[in-house]
Amino acid sequence: MAYVAVKGGKEAIQNACDLFAYERMKGPSAPLSVEQIKDQLYLAVDRVMGEGSLYAPELAALALKQAAGDSFEAAFMIRAARATRERIAYSIPSDTCGMRIIRRISSAFKDIPGGQILGPTSDYTLRLLDYELLNDDESFRNAFREKIAKDLPENTGLPDSFPKVIAILRQEGLLEETVSEQACENGVFDITRSALTFPASRSATLQALARGETGGMLALAYSSMRGYGNIHPTLGELRVGYLTLCTAHPVTGEAYPVGEVKITEAEVLARHQDADGVPRFSLGYGICFGQNEIKAISMAVLDRSTRTATPSVPAEDREFVLYHTDGIESMGFCNHWKLPHYVDFLSDLDRLRKTQDLARSKKTEDGHADE
Repeated sequence: MAYVAVKGGKEAIQNACDLFAYERMKGPSAPLSVEQIKDQLYLAVDRVMGEGSLYAPELAALALKQAAGDSFEAAFMIRAARATRERIAYSIPSDTCGMRIIRRISSAFKDIPGGQILGPTSDYTLRLLDYELLNDDESFRNAFREKIAKDLPENTGLPDSFPKVIAILRQEGLLEETVSEQACENGVFDITRSALTFPASRSATLQALARGETGGMLALAYSSMRGYGNIHPTLGELRVGYLTLCTAHPVTGEAYPVGEVKITEAEVLARHQDADGVPRFSLGYGICFGQNEIKAISMAVLDRSTRTATPSVPAEDREFVLYHTDGIESMGFCNHWKLPHYVDFLSDLDRLRKTQDLARSKKTEDGHADE
């Protein structure tokens, strides 16, 4: 829906836009470069890319600067920029076992093939302010870099690939089989080319969730985790790293690498009674651009919960989930209340006054009747 202001006093609107930009520039601090935002606020950049559904770190950083840090507005700009780009090709499905890992954990098993790799995260830090960052200058950074480099072991190589943790469960027949083969035969639904309809296929559902708003997805997934639903999952595996994307070469048709993207992938496990009566674990899957672990886990929970046969709570209703987790749509609808609604409100006001007059008249008549 994405409502935006399109009519009104041209001069007043231009002045409002200028004032918004002035608020960002009026202070005495040095200008914040796009490169600084991309390097130092990388998690915010990753979130904007994911919700804007365009992998473009520099453009996402620019959008954050232009929006004065408002991630909703920045994602809106990125979604709009993506809509103007020509569709050149579709990528070939990639096996995430081969991604270049920077973080990999599992809460289901202590020891996993390849080992737990904590990687870059704030999960294990105290949520206390670091006042040293008030004096964040080049000398402070150089000292920190030297400290990190000094403690590095000589051999820091990692394996080329890591096996999936859930493969252990699949080999033992403890994991239900998904409908991926059937989905491939029927083709992948493209929600950027066709309107989302219901009942939505799983490919459409995963696409919509992959560009959903982190907070909205977390709220619905959290409701299921807390008992407003039946999905209280275990994190089978969480991966953060760089995945090579390939397309079909236009001449040879062979897979051709065009680059790599930073992604977060989550696979959650939940108890499930299979159709043949044999209990197995069911799998929820989440993947998104950049490092956004909360979103990937929430997506995995919602993927699993929306496959419930008889939905009984909001987190299990696929239509409810997909319509209410698109940040661009929901922000646009919320913002549209700031646009003029004079005619609607005057109509409501007129009806209210007439209703009050009728209520007063009835009250007076009832009073006379009692006398």
